Order: sequence, then structure tokens, then C-alpha cells
Amino acid sequence: MTVIGLGAMGKALAGAFLDNGHPTTVWNRTAGRGGELTARGATEAATAAEAIAASPVVVVCVLDYDAVREVLGAPGPSGLEDVLDTPGTPDDSRTPDTLGTFDGGSRTPGTLEAPDGSRTPGTPGPLDGSRAVSGLLAGRTLVNLTNGTPRQARELARWASERGADYLDGGIMAVPPMIGTPGSLVLCSGSPEAFTAHEGTLSALGAVDYLGEDAGRAALYDIALLSAMYGMFGGFLQAVALTGSERIPATEFTPLVVAWLNAMLTSLPAMAKAYDANDHSATASNLGMQAKGFVNLLETGRDQGVRTELLEPMGALLDRGVAANRGGDDLSALIDLLRTNPARGADPTRATDDPTRAVDPAKVTDAASYDLGSE
Repeated sequence: MTVIGLGAMGKALAGAFLDNGHPTTVWNRTAGRGGELTARGATEAATAAEAIAASPVVVVCVLDYDAVREVLGAPGPSGLEDVLDTPGTPDDSRTPDTLGTFDGGSRTPGTLEAPDGSRTPGTPGPLDGSRAVSGLLAGRTLVNLTNGTPRQARELARWASERGADYLDGGIMAVPPMIGTPGSLVLCSGSPEAFTAHEGTLSALGAVDYLGEDAGRAALYDIALLSAMYGMFGGFLQAVALTGSERIPATEFTPLVVAWLNAMLTSLPAMAKAYDANDHSATASNLGMQAKGFVNLLETGRDQGVRTELLEPMGALLDRGVAANRGGDDLSALIDLLRTNPARGADPTRATDDPTRAVDPAKVTDAASYDLGSE
């Protein structure tokens, strides 16, 4: 295995491979971060090309896709070839950036090894020049575990395929200390052949879930899960700010938050089923009731001296639902209102012109007695 990128997550990935008996080569743009891993048996490469040449499977886990493109010499976001891969540009004329130098320093002759064992003379520098690096990918599997968007994953998959590499994209649903434990989950998508061949090796990182051939699917799941997570964290921050405004210790209040959120999580499968079936019939608190009561969340924040910008978008969305004549529906009806692309199969206008879905004013309780959990 080769692991490129030795931040906290990259080190954890390399450590898990080592712990499972996989010979591991590591490389980082900023030198000197591989000492702990080499002490455990890893080989630290001097260059990106040397690292790629060392293994049939190359795992990349760096800060972002700009860093991935820099290391691999892939096209930039504009779709044009990066200056690193511009014909006629001398390797030693490249400009350093804040993340590391392209080719600065002395250059010593070396050899680059292909997966079949053949070796080609080269003169690599710290990043070797993009033609030297990208030319080594043929016959290898590139596993990109860098957080990014579905579009970025699909673009990189096409680029890697054009250079003869199999491509897997992954989303790591864990923090570094969890890597290699049963609680770690890695979402993968891309080449089915590559996944079949290397699933066993990747399982050293934790549970591995293959989502299909579309290279962007893992990133989509990753971002969607993180969206849900940050929504939860935002609600917790708001809640603690509110109780803290009256000097209630966060540690005293948090157990109630955990119990409440766990209870609310049980409603998600039913909400998902309603969305897929396009049947948003409210069985408890409908949108009209919730929009009416949500005003209290905003007013309480202002009264307690707590900013409300985390809550305001949800309040606006509830109001949009009521304005679209969906006041009698459940929360699941709001999902289509978030979409700017109507490609999804369900008809987003189903409830708009259905008078039976309108809110019944008799069911809108007085704000003082409002309860999100009951009618």
C-alpha cells in the first residue's frame, strides 16, 4: 500500500494498514512527518513518484482536491491542464506555493517503476513533475479518500481512467482515532473490479460499504451525512447557548438533549418512507402547527440574547411550506422545496393545488401551548 498525505487522518490510515500486516509506503508534501510510521515499519518515499511506484494501490488523503491535483498533476478546476503539465514548461521553473514546493532544490537522477516491474530513468524532484507522476498511474488503483464533492470525484475518476488507472472514491465516516475499529465506516464507489480486488485490504480501515460504480456516489453520501451531522451540531450549539444564557451548566442540560434527539431519530425511517412514496400525510404535528410554534424559538433567542441565524432558515422553510398550501402535510413535504433541480421523480407540486392538504386552522394551537411532539 501507498498512503499519500500524512495529516492526522493519513497517519491513521497508514497505521491501520501496518497493523494489519500490509507493507506500506508513505509520502507527504511537507517532509519529516513519517517518523512515527517508519518506526512502525513503513517506508517513507522521497518523492510522490517514488511513493506511487512502490505499490499497486495508492491511497490519497490530503486537505482538498487542489492538493490532490497538485500531487498527481491532474487538471485544475477549470478543466484545463495545470501549469504542472503544460508542455515545454521546465520542471525547475515552477513556482512554490504555501503548501510545498513543486520542484525546488537539487535534482538527483532516479528510476521510476511501473506495476509490471519495468523501470524507467527519471529525474524526480519533490513532486517529480506531473507527467512523471501521472504517467505512473497506469495499471494501478487510485483510492482517493479526500473529502470533496461528487462532481470533483467524477472528474478525477475520468482523468485517472484516461491514464489507465482504476479509481475508487471514498468518504471516511470516522475521526482519526476510530480508524481500524469497528466503529469506523468507509464509503466507497467507483471501479467494481478495483473494489472486489482490494476490499479485503481496505477493510483494515473499518467497515467498508460499496455504493456502486458511479465514482461520485460516495462523496454524495459523505456530504449528505455531514449535512445531517452539522444540522444536529448546530441545534445543540443553539440549545446550549439558550440554557447558558441563564447559567445552566451544559453538562447538566446535555443528557436531556441526547435523550430527546435519540427519541426524535426514530421518526426518520417513516419520514424517508413518506418521501419516497410521495405521501406526506401528517399523523401528528403538521407544517401549519410547526410554523406557528417555530416563532417561539426565534423570539426566545432574541429575548435571551442569543443569535438566531442558525434557526431562521428552518423557520423560512416552514413558512414556504405553508404558503405552498402544504400546511396540512408532514415535515417530509419540505424536502422538495429545498431542491433547485426538479429531476427527481416525485412531483413537487402534488400538494400545492390539493385543498385537502391545506392547514386546518382549528388544528393550529395557540403558541403558548405549542408542542412539537403533539397536536
